[in-house]
Amino acid sequence: MTSTMVLKFWGVRGSIPSPGHETVKYGGNTLCIELRFKTADHERLIIIDAGSGIRQLGDRLMGDAASNGHFSAEIFLTHTHMDHILGLPFFAPMYLPQTYLKIYGPITCEEESVKDVIGGQMSYRYFPVRQEELAACIEYIDIKEGRYDLGDGIVLSAKYLNHPLLALGYRFEYRGKVLCTAYDTEPFYNVFGLDPSDPAYDALVAAEGEAAVQEEGRRLVAFYQGADLLIHDGQYTMVEYEAGKIGWGHSPVEYAVETAEQAAVKRLVICHHDPLRTDSQLDRLTQVFSSRRRNAGLEVIFAREGMVLEI
Repeated sequence: MTSTMVLKFWGVRGSIPSPGHETVKYGGNTLCIELRFKTADHERLIIIDAGSGIRQLGDRLMGDAASNGHFSAEIFLTHTHMDHILGLPFFAPMYLPQTYLKIYGPITCEEESVKDVIGGQMSYRYFPVRQEELAACIEYIDIKEGRYDLGDGIVLSAKYLNHPLLALGYRFEYRGKVLCTAYDTEPFYNVFGLDPSDPAYDALVAAEGEAAVQEEGRRLVAFYQGADLLIHDGQYTMVEYEAGKIGWGHSPVEYAVETAEQAAVKRLVICHHDPLRTDSQLDRLTQVFSSRRRNAGLEVIFAREGMVLEI
């Protein structure tokens, strides 16, 4: 059967690039995924996030631009924290006049648009080339939770996640196949006190908070439901998460696996690896979670730079 979607991981790390001899196998670049759709008469390129991994992707794409005389792509930013956009100024096709880019990003509660946020990054305070000096034709598109027709039979659904900055999960549907992304995110939890002995405890407020948590959990499962591939944040283990990482906006691997199983996901890819996580530690996690779930109908994979998956 011919693949309808092909993915390549150019960055799989979270928070900050972490090069070195202990991260060679899985990679030290922050998140960037190349996603190609095989349409009837052409191939469509979508890039998810612009972490440091997008630099090498851009260098590879320069050959396509040179040979074709033109280049186009769409970049979907899950959010604008630095580790997800720091590679954008080094994306070489942006400096070619024959390049046309659409850059999508979530609307936040702030007044600045995605274009303004990227422009702030590309100012003389932080980078020698200003946004206005880029040769490429770039269209910036603010998006929010909802469903979008991207053309060529590609349908995108966007879902707000649980992160300190507004972040979107993406669900791409094409020719009966489904790819979902969910990073940066963590389990929804009740921010209101649940301890009746606490003087500030309010039973009604606590109950409403718990109901909201359960509802968001159900909505996430529905968002992932039946996905052929789910790429999910797994920066921590449950022990690490409960030992002081709650509220940091990242998930324990156990939570990602449990949610994927509830949603009847076929393959789960764990990404956004902690910058302190070594190759040997990731190997051990791979052994634990991949072997444990192999007979449960869910394939668990830990993302590596250069890894290619087909749907």
